Amino acid sequence: MTEVAPRYFPSGSPVSSTSRFGGQPFIIGAAALLAIVIGIGAIAAWRAYTGSSPELDRVIVSRQLQAARATQTSDQLVEKTRGLEATQQESIDQLQVTQDQLQTVRRQMAFQQAETKRLAEQITALTESVEGLRQTFASARSEDPSPSVRKYSRKKVYRSAQRKRASRG
Repeated sequence: MTEVAPRYFPSGSPVSSTSRFGGQPFIIGAAALLAIVIGIGAIAAWRAYTGSSPELDRVIVSRQLQAARATQTSDQLVEKTRGLEATQQESIDQLQVTQDQLQTVRRQMAFQQAETKRLAEQITALTESVEGLRQTFASARSEDPSPSVRKYSRKKVYRSAQRKRASRG
């Protein structure tokens, strides 16, 4: 078994001076703190002397990347806007062509309707004329007795037959 040595050793003890140093934690802490402060100061002095800082470089690079992304996004938006403008102009052109065609069809329909109305009026006038002629013909028939016409024609036929007989014989 090993024995643990007491923390404070009396003079003349067989313990070495190195083991005594382990008993002074304040000195070790102070030396470590001094080394850290000197290291930080050296790094700060080096950065100030060279004039460059990796953090600033990183910030600059990240801002450049953001600017590049913003530019790329802006370019994409411009392209899409131009595409939309072209599509909108095509739609407007097609709408104008369609409106022109619609106006042409409306004019043709109005012309056809006017022509149909004119023809209907002509048909009505012709129908009225035919009816007037029918009535005139019917009234003319009722005024002239048909048997007298037959008698007249029979007399004529009879007379012409008598003349033929007389000339023969």
